[in-house]
Parts: sequence; structure tokens; C-alpha cells
Amino acid sequence: MTDAVVVRYRTTPEAADENQRLVEQVYAELAATEPEGLRYVTLRLADGVSFVHVAFRDGDTDVLSGLPAFQEFQRELSTRLEEGPNASPATVVGSYRVVQS
Repeated sequence: MTDAVVVRYRTTPEAADENQRLVEQVYAELAATEPEGLRYVTLRLADGVSFVHVAFRDGDTDVLSGLPAFQEFQRELSTRLEEGPNASPATVVGSYRVVQS
């Protein structure tokens, strides 16, 4: 069964580019390590300061929390934020090339 979590937050305008850089480092580490059981997407919205992360996990394994790049992303996250983070569990209703439900 696939477990999905959606996290949304808004950074300060000054921190948006740094936040994106840190997110990109997470994806670089994911590409290098290729962990199983995780599909993950991050979107930067048109306002330039809002971000949405969607993680799909197979099983109970929390791959992201163990990544050094993700730990660095989270380390000073609160100092970059204007609003959030708001995390919500979600159920996959449909998917096209993102996750197999």
C-alpha cells in the first residue's frame, strides 16, 4: 500500500532561492543513492515563495529523514519560513506516471 504525505509552506522572499537550492541537494542525494520505496516531488508555485512537497512511501520506511541532505534542508527551515509547514496525510485517488496505486 502506498502512503502519501503532502507538505505545503511559504518561505520569505529572501529565503526562497536558498530553500530551492537545499531541496535540489536532496534530489541530488536521492539520485546518487536511489533508495527503494520512495517517490517524491517538490513544486515551487508561481508566487515564487510557496513550495509543495509530495512524498509517496511504500511501507513504513522513512527514507528522507535519514538523508544528510534532507537533514540539512530541515536544519534551519523555520528561519526560512513565513507560513507552515502544513503536513497532511493523503490517499492516492488517481495517478498518471507519478505513483502506482
